[in-house]
Amino acid sequence: MGGSSESPIESKKSNSKTPRKPKETVLKQKSPAEFFAENKNIAGFDNPGKSLYTTVRELVENALDSAESISELPVVEITIEEIIRSKFNSMIGLVDRERIDAALYDDFETVKAREKRLAKEARAQELQAKNASLGKKVKDTPASKGFKGRGEASFYRVTCKDNGKGMPHDDIPNMFGRVLSGTKYGLKQTRGKFGLGAKMALIWSKMSTGLPIEISSSMKKQNYTSFCRLDIDIHKNIPHIHLHEKRENGQHWHGAEIQVVIEGNWTTYRSKILHYMRQMAVITPYAQFQFKFVTDAPDKNVTVRFARRTDVMPPIPLETKHHPSSVDLLLIKRLITETSKQNLLQFLQHEFVNISKPHAERLIGEMGPDFSSKMAVKSLTSQQLVRIHQLFRQAKFDDPSGHCLSPAGEYNLRLGIIKELHPDMVATYSGSAQVFEGHPFIVEAGISIGGKDVKQGLNIFRFANRIPLLFEQGADVVTRTALKRINWNNYKINQVQDKIGVFVSIVSTKIPFKGTGKEYIGDDITEIASAVKSALQQCCIQLKSKIVKRLQAREQQERKRNLSRYIPDASGAIYNVLKQMIPSQPSKKIRYGDDEELLRKVSDNLITKETLSEKLAKHVEQVDYEMALEYATQSGVSEEPKETIYIQSLEAEEKKIDLHTPLFVFRVFQ
Repeated sequence: MGGSSESPIESKKSNSKTPRKPKETVLKQKSPAEFFAENKNIAGFDNPGKSLYTTVRELVENALDSAESISELPVVEITIEEIIRSKFNSMIGLVDRERIDAALYDDFETVKAREKRLAKEARAQELQAKNASLGKKVKDTPASKGFKGRGEASFYRVTCKDNGKGMPHDDIPNMFGRVLSGTKYGLKQTRGKFGLGAKMALIWSKMSTGLPIEISSSMKKQNYTSFCRLDIDIHKNIPHIHLHEKRENGQHWHGAEIQVVIEGNWTTYRSKILHYMRQMAVITPYAQFQFKFVTDAPDKNVTVRFARRTDVMPPIPLETKHHPSSVDLLLIKRLITETSKQNLLQFLQHEFVNISKPHAERLIGEMGPDFSSKMAVKSLTSQQLVRIHQLFRQAKFDDPSGHCLSPAGEYNLRLGIIKELHPDMVATYSGSAQVFEGHPFIVEAGISIGGKDVKQGLNIFRFANRIPLLFEQGADVVTRTALKRINWNNYKINQVQDKIGVFVSIVSTKIPFKGTGKEYIGDDITEIASAVKSALQQCCIQLKSKIVKRLQAREQQERKRNLSRYIPDASGAIYNVLKQMIPSQPSKKIRYGDDEELLRKVSDNLITKETLSEKLAKHVEQVDYEMALEYATQSGVSEEPKETIYIQSLEAEEKKIDLHTPLFVFRVFQ
């Protein structure tokens, strides 16, 4: 009674938790490098396997851009070297240690789990032996795969070497160590999707291995090679340089060689990487690719060489100005900030395409009394900018031309398909420039029948700005058009049994990708969907003509075989009829008109059954030759004997003029 004066209610209150005070919110910022490191799936680095694939893709595309920028025929060497754990640990100075507590690891196998696995393997072997004794087909027992823990990563050294432009010595650190900085920004056709290039590979390398990237580069007529070893400060988005020096360039090499060590998975993405290289060889037949995969097991090494087929390169894409119907309010403000023009008339006339001086004056007159041709463009108010934007959305403008685009070309597309697939027949088509939302685009298509490594049915190959698209194929405009909008039976093509290759390449100043990964083009843009359908139909029309002619030729051959089969019976029957027409009494005069000489020869055995057989066989051959010659003439096949042609070396520097057609390029040397 006299111990504590606290009541039970007060004691309960004192034991309850005191409420936490909310922390003060602090405004934080993220650098671009930090954002992409946390959202690496946006740039195609979803998992180790896809990260390896995306690294190869980024390096190859950068190499092609570099070579094409100086009109150099690209030579790209890509090597993936597998690095085992012990070698990787020695690279970073880490000593291998034996496991002390095995149960601590996530690949630990308990006694019960091991007994269960061994029992399952024993049952599988017993079943296999039973099937073998019964003469049934026995499948090889798959090797038991141990559980691969999270720590059991695979590491790869990816090296890409090219003969391109190279990089200025002082610009290398910022070109690789600063995200969202580069030379490809602007309104033009580019291969890249985000403008990250090898920077994202460097970020992934820092996240997965902690090792820096190594760059060797030299420009034309440069007597030194720049070497740089660096990584990136992700939080500050600045390069961290380990070594940056100039080295002797005794071989007068120009280009770039990039080496990065990353975590990856070659096993799961082997087919994707090789498929990517093959499709790149199709769309760029003027390039030479050398791909190597090197590992400690010689039987697992892979070497693939994609040879150059032509030295005709597409034109370099040109940077263009914005079309009035494609700009937004923010872009108009940026253009005003960056323009060197003083008044509104000059700004409209020189910062946009398809606005002439008279057209600009009409637009200014339509804007209202607050606008004049001589007014300073940088003095425009926010309300006036909104008025300009509204007028741009409502006014009528000519469509932009496609002169700034650089499609692969019908000639190169055809060569690439023939080089890699060896089809029985192929048709290609290149459409004219069209427009969606103020952006020009060109659709090129090709369809092949037959070929090596081609499955039955539709095999779809998609390209955007001359790079292959390998993922999310089902939702793509090309896939949906080929599957649902083309009636293949109308063109004598069996969609199920024939080996059909469908190739569609779309180039534009703005590719309307869908999804965060930018791996497919949506089916919701009517202009692109109709252009793809039209291009495929044009190819089908060409193929139908070839298929019909081939069917006719096959029918002619079948008719020849049938006629030749009946020659002995027909000649025997004719000979017997002629023998019966000869009178039995020699004194009796023959009265058969023009046949009198023929019957006399039969009577004198100058014409026999064998003679008639030879005559009929010659007649069938003559008719077949005439029909085949007519078919060959219509098909464009020459009957002239082939002559030896000596082709100039690709490396020879000659003055020449190329005359392009869809089927060939006629070159005149001066």
